[in-house]
Amino acid sequence: MKIYTKTGDKGTTSLIGGTRVAKSHLRIEAYGTVDELNSYIGLVRDQEVNKGRADILKEIQDRLFTIGSTLATDPDKNTKMVTPDLHPEDVSLLEQEIDKMTAEVPPLRSFVLPGGHQSVSFGHLARCVCRRAERLAIRLQEESPVDDLVIVYLNRLSDYLFALCRKMTYELQAEEIAWKPRV
Repeated sequence: MKIYTKTGDKGTTSLIGGTRVAKSHLRIEAYGTVDELNSYIGLVRDQEVNKGRADILKEIQDRLFTIGSTLATDPDKNTKMVTPDLHPEDVSLLEQEIDKMTAEVPPLRSFVLPGGHQSVSFGHLARCVCRRAERLAIRLQEESPVDDLVIVYLNRLSDYLFALCRKMTYELQAEEIAWKPRV
């Protein structure tokens, strides 16, 4: 199988179901951002501090492929291709992990500035891309069907990534810098 097909050379691509759309289409932007997020999660997973969390991060990456395939499917076509589904348990797993990490770090008393350690900064980049993916999925939902669970999962994933950043900061003994607004 060749990597290149040349079918996108004129700026269009196919959705699952065969519909051709512009590569600038909101649906493409949404699942492309989920793909970008998946790459950032891989970077976060590759950090030494996250060796013990590699399995959960791989599971998150798998769910992001699920979301990507959902967003890449034309909702107006009946396709014979079977794509995986998200389940409420996927969101529950994130919530359980958030609760565990939050219980192991000092209470949050203010907004924190991203940074403090390179690994933490990678986590904050992933969190921001996750928020963008969520916004794009919501925008897409305004014009075309998007499973509500996709949006819930992305919302909870950004919370998970924030909690993970705090946990990494704690484990790395890095400084968590509170935002102190000018008065």
